[in-house]
Amino acid sequence: MAAAPPSSAPGGPEPPPGPPLQYSMLLQHLVGEQRRPRAWDPATFGGIPIPPKSEEQKMVERVMESCPFKAALACVGGFVLGGAFGVFTAGIDTNVGFDPKDPYRTPTAKEVLQDMGQRGISYAKNFAIVGAMFSCTECVVESYRGKSDWKNSVISGCITGGAIGFRAGLKAGVIGCGGFAAFSAAIDYYLR
Repeated sequence: MAAAPPSSAPGGPEPPPGPPLQYSMLLQHLVGEQRRPRAWDPATFGGIPIPPKSEEQKMVERVMESCPFKAALACVGGFVLGGAFGVFTAGIDTNVGFDPKDPYRTPTAKEVLQDMGQRGISYAKNFAIVGAMFSCTECVVESYRGKSDWKNSVISGCITGGAIGFRAGLKAGVIGCGGFAAFSAAIDYYLR
């Protein structure tokens, strides 16, 4: 057995400092100046290696992440969803084809289909405008902030709701801002 080094007497000379602690050396390699960046390769972890993206793939990704594309996609999606919603609500509405001059007359199928088409187009246009406004403002807010989080949808919801409600006055604009922001926060919370 090796003998322990003699301890210095109280008040005597201290032993010379030895090599640095192993923990300090480990920290220097993990978070200190001697840290080296790692190249992340999924193949080393047993994953499927991903080939590098071609220039065409990068271009498609840039287009799909652009604000105009997102706004156009939301506009088209809003138009389709609004049209379907308008046709559905017109189909279950009991006043479709109602004539106030002759309340006992049954509307014809042509009148009901015309009213369903008119309501579908009206809802489709409104949903398309709201979808494009929200998507565009969210993209602009995200680009300005440089972050992609729930605050973007709340801010853009407030802007969109306020702009829509402001046509009816300041109070309606404030209520629209708060309502649309709360709805956007709820949807964002549910989807994330």
